[in-house]
Amino acid sequence: MDKQRVLVVDDDREIVSAIMLLLEREGIEAVPAYNGREAVQRLSENEIHLIIIDIMMPELDGISATIKIRSEQNIPVIMLSAKTEESDKILGLSVGADDYVTKPFSPAELIARVRSQLRRYMTLGDYANRAGGGNITIGGLSLRREERQLLVDGEPVKLTPKEYRILELLMSNPGRVFSAEEIYERVWNEAAYSVENTIMVHIRRIREKIEINPNEPRYLKVVWGIGYKIEKI
Repeated sequence: MDKQRVLVVDDDREIVSAIMLLLEREGIEAVPAYNGREAVQRLSENEIHLIIIDIMMPELDGISATIKIRSEQNIPVIMLSAKTEESDKILGLSVGADDYVTKPFSPAELIARVRSQLRRYMTLGDYANRAGGGNITIGGLSLRREERQLLVDGEPVKLTPKEYRILELLMSNPGRVFSAEEIYERVWNEAAYSVENTIMVHIRRIREKIEINPNEPRYLKVVWGIGYKIEKI
């Protein structure tokens, strides 16, 4: 398993230092950030496997930063806050946090939660899915997983993170039909409610990028009333 790396985000530098020390004692590499904007920047510079992020911060708060991060990546997020109201916890979890720890926290409990989230992510989650296979080729489509790059007839095609993950899911299971709800739950990593339009828009955009004639698709097919699949070629 690769070296585990955690991004620690809090405007209180003493808390960041304390958490980093805890993590490093456990053999986990820690990367510091002191506001939400800095957290987003650190994510672009490092491969991060988990984020511990405070809610109340200047420039970009933890809620807003998590929403931004969740739109692009499915890295597990543990929210850290002095707030104990139930509504704050619900808000944190609703925007994509995987866990919520209130200050002051028990060091042993925090490490246990970190270990749990890392284990799930690196053995069962998006990281494991990315690391678990090589390139996938179906007809003129070639998905290069290490580079997270799609080639169509040898030419690179730019996909959004969500488009890439939808295509990776379908290409990893050629011929299998996935419902809109199943695609949403696997790609967005949250419960699906009335998501047909959201998935339909993403499917249309993917078709426009991979099909010669999107109205008569060769690869990405609709199975009416059931869902979507990548055709076996």
